Amino acid sequence: MSKVCSVCGKHPTAGRNVSHSHRVTNRMFHPNIQKVSVVVDGAVKKMNVCTKCLKAGKVTRG
Repeated sequence: MSKVCSVCGKHPTAGRNVSHSHRVTNRMFHPNIQKVSVVVDGAVKKMNVCTKCLKAGKVTRG
């Protein structure tokens, strides 16, 4: 499944874990992407949408 939001384009970004002793390891921050049925131009389509877009009401579920 794609890890990119179809509405806002949010995608995984790279970052670092930093321990108390300041040892650094790489990590990824993944957005919470859900596959939902969305009404687009009167037709129902399945889209990958992040939960922030769902909560903000940027899509209408169908």
